[in-house]
Amino acid sequence: MAFDIDMIKKVYDNMTTRVDAAREIVGRPLTLTEKILYNHLWDGTPSKAFERGTDYVDFAPDRVACQDATAQMALLQFMHAGKSQVAVPTTVHCDHLIQAKVDAVTDLARAKTQSNEVFDFLSSVSNKYGIGFWKPGAGIIHQVVLENYAFPGGMMIGTDSHTVNAGGLGMVAIGVGGADAVDVMSGMAWELKFPKLIGIKLTGKLSGWTAPKDVILKVAGILTVKGGTGAIVEYFGEGATSMSCTGKGTICNMGAEIGATTSTFGYDASMGRYLRSTNRADVADAADKVADYLTGDPEVYANPEKYFDQVIEINLSELEPHLNGPFTPDLATPISKMKEAAIKNNWPLKIQVGLIGSCTNSSYEDIARAASIAKQVTDKKLKLKSKFTITPGSEVVRYTIERDGFIDTFDKIGATVFANACGPCIGMWDREGAEKEERNTIVHSFNRNFSKRADGNPNTMAFVGSPELVTAMAIAGDLGFNPLTDTLINEDGEEVMLEAPTGDELPEKGFDAEDPGFQAPAADGSGIQVTVSEDSERLQLLAPFAPWDGKNITGAKLLIKAFGKCTTDHISMAGPWLRFRGHLDNISNNMLIGAINAYTQKTNSVKNQLTGTYDAVPAVARAYKAAGVPSIVVGDHNYGEGSSREHAAMEPRFLGVKAVLVKSFARIHETNLKKQGLLGLTFANEADYDKIQEDDTINFTDLVDFAPGKPLTVEFVHADGSKDIIMANHTYNEGQIGWFVAGSALNLIAAGKA
Repeated sequence: MAFDIDMIKKVYDNMTTRVDAAREIVGRPLTLTEKILYNHLWDGTPSKAFERGTDYVDFAPDRVACQDATAQMALLQFMHAGKSQVAVPTTVHCDHLIQAKVDAVTDLARAKTQSNEVFDFLSSVSNKYGIGFWKPGAGIIHQVVLENYAFPGGMMIGTDSHTVNAGGLGMVAIGVGGADAVDVMSGMAWELKFPKLIGIKLTGKLSGWTAPKDVILKVAGILTVKGGTGAIVEYFGEGATSMSCTGKGTICNMGAEIGATTSTFGYDASMGRYLRSTNRADVADAADKVADYLTGDPEVYANPEKYFDQVIEINLSELEPHLNGPFTPDLATPISKMKEAAIKNNWPLKIQVGLIGSCTNSSYEDIARAASIAKQVTDKKLKLKSKFTITPGSEVVRYTIERDGFIDTFDKIGATVFANACGPCIGMWDREGAEKEERNTIVHSFNRNFSKRADGNPNTMAFVGSPELVTAMAIAGDLGFNPLTDTLINEDGEEVMLEAPTGDELPEKGFDAEDPGFQAPAADGSGIQVTVSEDSERLQLLAPFAPWDGKNITGAKLLIKAFGKCTTDHISMAGPWLRFRGHLDNISNNMLIGAINAYTQKTNSVKNQLTGTYDAVPAVARAYKAAGVPSIVVGDHNYGEGSSREHAAMEPRFLGVKAVLVKSFARIHETNLKKQGLLGLTFANEADYDKIQEDDTINFTDLVDFAPGKPLTVEFVHADGSKDIIMANHTYNEGQIGWFVAGSALNLIAAGKA
């Protein structure tokens, strides 16, 4: 039986009435996305039509999921909110704090020792507040959610940007910051601007070397890293229904890389098969009864241009395998063009490491297809030319692929199987030699490939592909290798070709595991004590941020003018810094150390206007804070893209930054800034970015009149006494201005005023 089956049935019981009411109010057929959103309105049955991209709407998500790196801060905030138990089903998953180095057994044991304090904290908080806890080694949050909690037509939020993975099982699943999660866990509404809709029609059928991963790699090339901002992507068509459920999950997972709010697919037979295979026949049976409500109306898919804001069509029968990268997930190159592109751009052709798995591509089908390629190394007398690693998505997948012989296949060719955790995908990879910062090429089936993302080396060029293509590339060891056309020389000197991958969608014998790794919470957690040591380096209880004093911000100093791409990895790095995710003071020492200073083109070196010397960004911020001087951060386009980590907003708030002024924001980061009581502003005229000088002092002249829809006037006074007046736009509504006034959204919750 599924977890929370009564909640799921209630969602379906409400769906017919609410969707029918929404269809009548809107006055037209509905997309799947609209059906799910209108069924999850905080006020219940729809009473008005909402304008896409304009109206802020309160929703009631069905559940919340947190991974261990973000759960620390989320649960610290929840404790501050003063509630006795979570209001909706919530889970915590320990997957980020396990560093990949040797192998699964060794690495997991080391993590349990090194992060024992954090794991114990998360376990005890979960036990106290009614939260399901998935122990270290149980698996990656998004794979575990897909296997246990995702359900067609549901709505969930999660404190990780790849929460969107659950769209593969027909959900509207959205990545958020921890403060948003705390709202829902506390029994409050969750606010979202009603999204625009992008429809992607898939025709034809995947075959040969082409995989679901290639669909999203192609889409990323079309839409770029910000083309989906403010929109939900809905896939449909014969190509969609012909694809496996986990394949759909892969596509939705990487939708985070185009900035989309989330992505989703309509309920179909593949989802029913997956639910039954993962011991959730009760969910499949319930979904079957309302199947027409769990997909878009037929008229929508027949004439998508009438119902979506943008429509893209992709013929899967013609789609070619892709490799995307380096340094950005939207630089899409068909495999037939990769050799030419590599030579033209001077990318190192020798592949040092191939890595498969992660939350994006760690399903049974993914591993089975990769194993069918790996088996050919032995059968065709080949040898791996690159190091090769596998990261299973969950203990259920790992146990099942071991039972079915796939791990043995990988062992025979000298591959390494890492723990069921995020590992290299998030920078938790102790890669030998990375500290030398040599130019090199790796290929992986992960979702992100920003500079320094995997191994901390800014000169590692990472290319993203399907698990089966990555396996083939690791065998060849050559970025210019095209398995569709090229041959390899085996140990006998013979030319051989790799055969196209094969693999079952689901295990014939079903999924299994001796211990999936789940810990149910106590029935009554009121007597459980959660303690945090005052001298802990890993955990720190939160103090509330100060409310706004009601005055204009004046005399502020420019902390940094960030140049070019500035992701949440640049603002608050992961990797070795993950150990401080529960300690705001300590982790603030990584604030913006990866951002490029526009004036010097260097990282982690900015001018301290109080001394005239250059120092690390956090050090200068602390100096301003100690002197009682507010500071401002200026940035470029799509500022804060990438992971949902709210630390990238909490650290500036903690170190005295008052406002972040950029050309444009990534959605989650903008919301995180608002939640923490910061001003998230955009240039009314993007060219004003160039007017800001290194020694500027900044004054807000009309913040006292802060109101929805009213731009703010900001005065930049230069060192020579001249000044530029810059207009700054914002998207704050009345409620969000209330967060700013109170000092943070959490302050309102704790005061019982939210």
